[in-house]
Amino acid sequence: MPPITAILFIGDVVGRAGRRALRELLPGLREELAPDFVVANGENAAGGIGITPKEADELLRAGVDAITLGNHTYRHREIWSYLEQERRIVRPANYLPNQPGRGTTIVERDGVTLGIVNLSGAVHLQAGSPPLVAIDGALKEVARADQILVDMHAEVTSEKVALGWYLDGKVTAVVGTHTHIPTADARVLPGGTAYITDVGMTGARGGVIGMKREQSIAVMRTHMPMRYEPSDEDPWINAVLIRASKPRRADEIRQILRSSPAPSA
Repeated sequence: MPPITAILFIGDVVGRAGRRALRELLPGLREELAPDFVVANGENAAGGIGITPKEADELLRAGVDAITLGNHTYRHREIWSYLEQERRIVRPANYLPNQPGRGTTIVERDGVTLGIVNLSGAVHLQAGSPPLVAIDGALKEVARADQILVDMHAEVTSEKVALGWYLDGKVTAVVGTHTHIPTADARVLPGGTAYITDVGMTGARGGVIGMKREQSIAVMRTHMPMRYEPSDEDPWINAVLIRASKPRRADEIRQILRSSPAPSA
């Protein structure tokens, strides 16, 4: 029987609560699920919006093999040069060529390679080119990888679903991020590609998509601007585990939804 490659993908890590949930739960998940690779979306790791080298290093030290990003990639200027230097972090491949960073990477463990592609949706987000066009070139950059995972960071479900069907049989998995709400459509498509429209978030479920609920409610009731702050109430880790026994062919995808223990007093 061929060896099985297991990939744990962790949904958008939001703020301090999300980082803490990842640090506390990942060791146990590694023991329980034995993933060969751990990939996390970290575009909201710094105070709920964007990421800095500090948070990126924290995620990597916690055992994440690679970090994907999204529409808040460039929120903090100090990350710009980091994106050029650190190959384990990627921003959407369909951003403009002159924007810092890369859209693909390949990580290796025990002789197995995982290609990672990050994409941004075009609707309501500032992508440089359509994701379903840019993906062809991005796949060429990871063509040598045994398995390929695509993180589609998009606002609308139709773009994610269309990409899943377009890539069915070409990649191991297409996982959606950005909305912070896990969807119930995890499945392996007919061609062997694992798919889910949104993995969800790793952060405070007691807020509104990870931010303090009082602030979100106030903005929606008054239509006045307010500075959002990440919530720390009821943090959860939202992830998916993908298993593949053949190159770029998934056998299963299942959701991993776990609450983080309350911090000690």
